[in-house]
Amino acid sequence: MPLSRVTKIYSVQDAKISALTADPSGGSPTYGTPIDVPGIQEMTITGEIEVKTLRGDNTKLATNSALTNVQVSVTHAKLSLDVLAAILGGAVTDSGTTPAQKTAWTLSSDDATLPPFKLEGVTPPNAVDIVGGDLHWVLHKLTLSSFPEVGFANEDFRVVSFTADADPLLSTGEWITATLNETASAIT
Repeated sequence: MPLSRVTKIYSVQDAKISALTADPSGGSPTYGTPIDVPGIQEMTITGEIEVKTLRGDNTKLATNSALTNVQVSVTHAKLSLDVLAAILGGAVTDSGTTPAQKTAWTLSSDDATLPPFKLEGVTPPNAVDIVGGDLHWVLHKLTLSSFPEVGFANEDFRVVSFTADADPLLSTGEWITATLNETASAIT
């Protein structure tokens, strides 16, 4: 008997970003090494639908709806320079020796075109109706739609957030996938 297609969804335990390095039409997409989104707090997926209505003879004759956008908003507790490089471009460099080590992310004018990336998030085990199972959301090809919210907060923790728009993969046409697993599995 197949798994139930209905479930509760409770919490998010992990999320990873992978650079999309190739998306050949008629081929298979290629992704870079997954990068942890540290302290994932929320991953909200929304979409936009364009509705066209045909009218004539003083009445509504037909309606056609089309999905025009899928968008994801992510909030996470800790800043990751590697995540910034994956979603914005730029470079992360390490320098110095103890006790004067440094790591820096730099975005330059050469990084004006934003890179595409994949995002995958997962619930904790047992956070779905299937005992021992989990749910993975995958957005296969994303590009930032606004600059990430970073910076400082006076006398408080500053969380990081970003919003990205999805495009279908050229290779497979996929935008988004939700997978319920009978046995919980890590993001690979």
